[in-house]
Amino acid sequence: MPPSIDFFLASKASRSDAAPAPWRRPFLAWLDGIERGWGIPLLIFAFAAIWWLFLVVAYTGADLHADVLETWSIGRFFAWGNPKHPPLMGWVSHLWGMVFPLTDWSFQMLAMANAALALWAVDLIARRFVRGDKRALVLLLAMLMPVYQFHAQRFNANSVQLALWPLAVYFFLRSFESRHLVWAVLTGVFCALAMLGKYYSIFLVASLVFAAICHPQRLRYLLSPAPWVSTVVGFAVLAPHIYWLATTGAQPFDYAMQIHGGLAFERSLEEVCMFVLGLAAAVALPALVWVVAAGRQLRFFPADFRNIDPRLWLLFLILIGTIVFPSIVTVAVGTSMPSMWALQGLFLIPVLIVCGASFPIARFYTVNTAILTAGVAIVAVSVAAPLYAIERNAHRANDRAFYRLAALELTRLWHQSTSRPLQAVSGDDGLAFATAFYSPDHPHYRRPFQYQYTWGMPRVTTLEQGWTALCFAEDSDCLKWMDRVAGRAPRVFRNEFVVQPVLWGHAGASARVVALIAPPAVADRGVETPPAEDFSASNREH
Repeated sequence: MPPSIDFFLASKASRSDAAPAPWRRPFLAWLDGIERGWGIPLLIFAFAAIWWLFLVVAYTGADLHADVLETWSIGRFFAWGNPKHPPLMGWVSHLWGMVFPLTDWSFQMLAMANAALALWAVDLIARRFVRGDKRALVLLLAMLMPVYQFHAQRFNANSVQLALWPLAVYFFLRSFESRHLVWAVLTGVFCALAMLGKYYSIFLVASLVFAAICHPQRLRYLLSPAPWVSTVVGFAVLAPHIYWLATTGAQPFDYAMQIHGGLAFERSLEEVCMFVLGLAAAVALPALVWVVAAGRQLRFFPADFRNIDPRLWLLFLILIGTIVFPSIVTVAVGTSMPSMWALQGLFLIPVLIVCGASFPIARFYTVNTAILTAGVAIVAVSVAAPLYAIERNAHRANDRAFYRLAALELTRLWHQSTSRPLQAVSGDDGLAFATAFYSPDHPHYRRPFQYQYTWGMPRVTTLEQGWTALCFAEDSDCLKWMDRVAGRAPRVFRNEFVVQPVLWGHAGASARVVALIAPPAVADRGVETPPAEDFSASNREH
């Protein structure tokens, strides 16, 4: 920053802190409330509430993302594993659905509640090092990253990590500090839960091990029972899932390699570059805000880094591991590595830069950061969200606008042919997941995940029990699959209909949907078939 600009801002900050403008005083009162216990909860609640409102407005006239609908379908029945993803996201979704209604706003609230829990966990770490304004500044800088609102907006296998990673790091930090068995147990539990969220969390576990080994105080920790208790507890929590993997052929790993593997060396290097650049882009805005706030005091950074708190050095080693280890594996194995998989680890950056600074930050800058954070959220809700909703409604930005309407129309067509509840749905994944969620009958998604991308054929017995499918009319692969299914069904009805959402009284873009209905061969009212896999390996078609 040019010295003249920095001098001007520093002078303005001094004057503002000495004689604050009346409109700044509520922010100052809020900062005074941090150590009284209400400032941070108010900040986190306000953040979650306003971004929940953003989701409600932005997706008015649209439906939940297919990933969220898939998560709910996975969680309908308890299992220790799933051929596509680890099971934790499904468990959380199921528990949430037991308390809250199956509505869009409810699952949007789940997304923001998860983000709020993540920010609370970040504050748990920050308060180990700083008090008052700096605690707020850590969270404000984190809130300026597109992690706890945009990345968090759909609850799935990626976003479930947002709270688990900082909680695992917090418990590990406490365990490393005290070597107390309670913190060691909690470290093992939450590392295991992170693995049950997404296997990518192995990089977090590896980073914790790396940090413990490389830290100057490693012997004090490694020679204590703490790391071994964490290891035993972690494997104990994971044991049922490991058994499931061993007895089912480790299907999630096959899925991961099918989708993300097989890249050439040069392409893997490109993936690493994009991975690092994506993470850098995510922290660009908070980094700029921090540079402005620190100003000339940044000259103390080298000395502060040399004299860093040993506990912060532990966190720094963890951060390095979460970036370096995925990069190494990407090149060594030949896989893709989306930056979004590592976003949940970026909380360490604001913790390190704020807590590692020996110099104070003038309240002028903390208040300005709060105003910037609030301003971004307010503009997003009042301007960006309605404009996005209008644009999406008019031009079919994605297929989400048609999910609920197609599900309800399929349910109506089904009940024209039978009095039994709709029990099975397949076809286009988004439409099928949406029908399971939005249809009053809540049919089961009847396409085993291990055959999700192979257009497998349903068994004849499945068709005889009653079965439906939906495809978008322009999806030729889905329609060809429908034709093959119709050829083996004892009797089948095919319908084509148009769905057109209406947003605030204005009709939006339309879509044509094709439905295939195989009514039950025996109409036994009230008889419900149990959920089962409807595709066999011998019947798969590609």
